[in-house]
Amino acid sequence: MLDQTDLEILQLLRKNSRMQWKEIGEIVHMTGQATSGRIRRLEEIGIIEGYTVKINEEKLGRIILALITVFMKSNDHRSFQNFVRQEESIVESHRISGDGCYWLKARVKSQNDLEKLLDNILRYGNYRLQISISEITNK
Repeated sequence: MLDQTDLEILQLLRKNSRMQWKEIGEIVHMTGQATSGRIRRLEEIGIIEGYTVKINEEKLGRIILALITVFMKSNDHRSFQNFVRQEESIVESHRISGDGCYWLKARVKSQNDLEKLLDNILRYGNYRLQISISEITNK
């Protein structure tokens, strides 16, 4: 079971996974060593699956954020899923219920790159496209 301290540690790591254990400990009123033990336990039981870095895609030139709902033409989902895994511009993907079969989040540098991506998606099914105007973040 997780207690309030575990939840506070997770919240701090969500904001900055590079935070030092001692710094986390000071915030949650524990020693760095005790914090280390908590984090290690959270890793061992699978609550913490890994650590990552958040990249500013716009600064890398990938300025267009496309939200794409895919409607499959066939039952060949495996081929489509392999395409999604290999397509560099797709940064997030979900198999969904309801309206559509898949939801994709893609980052591209230009409208030309977006058009190429959409043409490739058409091999598997039709799509509905939305372009993000701005992101609302939780801070």
